[in-house]
Amino acid sequence: MADVDLYLDPVCPFSWVTSRWLLDAAHPTDTPVTLRQMSLAVLNDGNDVGAQQQRMIDRSRRLGRLFAAVADRHGHDAFSRLYDAIGTRVHVRREEITPSMISETLADNGFDRLLSKALDDNTFDEAVRHLHQASQDALGGRAGSPIVVVDGHGFFGPVLTRIPSEQDGLRLLDAVLTAATVPGFAVLQRPYQGPPIITETGS
Repeated sequence: MADVDLYLDPVCPFSWVTSRWLLDAAHPTDTPVTLRQMSLAVLNDGNDVGAQQQRMIDRSRRLGRLFAAVADRHGHDAFSRLYDAIGTRVHVRREEITPSMISETLADNGFDRLLSKALDDNTFDEAVRHLHQASQDALGGRAGSPIVVVDGHGFFGPVLTRIPSEQDGLRLLDAVLTAATVPGFAVLQRPYQGPPIITETGS
């Protein structure tokens, strides 16, 4: 059975869709999946970007600190639990990332409300850089979010513009696992348009 790691930045809507597909498809197939943190803020350090992308990078930096603080306090397994909760509010409900929203989400999921202060605590930046570097090392190159790693073989993506149906999701998982085992397989890509379609029902 293949072990799958999915590296993602919590602010990335495409990664939210990929994570929902992967976790949904992995469950009936008993495929072990671990969600891991990476950072679009670190990836874009020093780059000249537009105003809209800069806002995304600023959100990435703040949420990255929060997740690093929670992992430091509660261990890596806390990442997935907090990501499910915050991702639902940010990507599905389109809520703003505010200290009060974060504090409420932390408390609702059994974490200390005071961890919300990590949003603006740059002492966690080094931990975020370390986590991000692990994603690039796993890929063997430089890429954004998400990165999937199957038994040590890393690829950028898959990038999805909507959560597939159950049948399509299982077929896609099988295809990704198969491609990862083929020596020499490197890239399969076609143009796509965003942002992804995210609804309350996940379709």
